[in-house]
Amino acid sequence: MSTLASIVIAAIALLHVYILVLEMFLWDKPAGLRTFAQTREEATASKVLAANQGLYNGFLAAGLFWGLSLGAAGSGVKIFFLSCVLIAGVYGAASTGIRRILFIQAVPAAVALALLLLS
Repeated sequence: MSTLASIVIAAIALLHVYILVLEMFLWDKPAGLRTFAQTREEATASKVLAANQGLYNGFLAAGLFWGLSLGAAGSGVKIFFLSCVLIAGVYGAASTGIRRILFIQAVPAAVALALLLLS
């Protein structure tokens, strides 16, 4: 179960690196416009805020990679950052009304937390 938990945590960390790239560098490019279903004007107006969000997603990814690098000794770090991802996913879905955020961010974090706690 520990290996499975690590695989899921690594996948979540990689997802947050991808979100960082989308929000910081591709926000107003075709990939970002498609992903976030917005117009170029909306993206231009919110580009600085999106870059800030992207940076936070990078911190979540870095924390998860840090926890993984510590192995078994990193359980507390992994629990903390997975909890942050879970809370961010729930809040994001609730505040935007976009339910898919739950399934993209919160549910995988909850699964990883469960796997980690069961291992």
